[in-house]
Amino acid sequence: MEIVTTKLNSDCGACSGLCCAALFFAKADGFPEDKNMGTPCVNLQRDFRCAVHGSLAERGLHGCMAYDCFGAGQKVTALFGGDTWRNRPSRAGEIFEAFLTVRMMNQMLWYLCEAWRIEPSAEIRALIAENEEAARGPEVAAFDVYGYKARVDRVLKRITGEVRKTANGKRADADCIGKSFRGRNLYGTDFSMSLLIAADFEGCALGKANFLGADMRGANIRGADLSQSLFLTQIQVNAADGDHATKLPPGLSVPTGWAGASPAYR
Repeated sequence: MEIVTTKLNSDCGACSGLCCAALFFAKADGFPEDKNMGTPCVNLQRDFRCAVHGSLAERGLHGCMAYDCFGAGQKVTALFGGDTWRNRPSRAGEIFEAFLTVRMMNQMLWYLCEAWRIEPSAEIRALIAENEEAARGPEVAAFDVYGYKARVDRVLKRITGEVRKTANGKRADADCIGKSFRGRNLYGTDFSMSLLIAADFEGCALGKANFLGADMRGANIRGADLSQSLFLTQIQVNAADGDHATKLPPGLSVPTGWAGASPAYR
């Protein structure tokens, strides 16, 4: 079974501005304003482009910089075949619900693809196939996404436990806010669901380290080797502070904000 994660990378040019319209935003979280779900951002233009995209760092919009939809935006835009919340306002609620559902599903699909590389089992294959089948049409919002998530969570919990055991790794503290790990070899360490806000991983070796669900806002990963880290997402990378020497796993991109921009949450 070939697993292709590139379809889970965001393509804003193929999206109808869904993240900027469907989601709730809070200014305190680094977004332009407080706004309700279903209300378009003040910076969203008629062509669904962001008017301030080139100056997010200068404006301190770290919420916008970190956000990633796992490819849900372009997928849902395609599912509705040209109908958007703007040209067909009567379908806006349906479109927004589909986006919120697919974003959850795509995030789980990202984790399942990682799990498949670790354990290519029939169980994981079936969960991936179920996900992809459910998201083939605009009625995707009717899918029992929370029941599905419960089954995915059980698989991920089992696999992450097995990885830690195999790698002889340690379980990190739940609260590692501001903690320094600088220069350490953290092979196999389980950071899943840990608070890593402003933690210092500069120069660390993080092979087989598990970052499932970890909060990495402002974490210093300059010069860190995360090329073999597990369950890392673009959102976590975007929210962290890296540089040209940071090594990322395949499928993840170097954020533009790392090059000369003041990192968020510092």
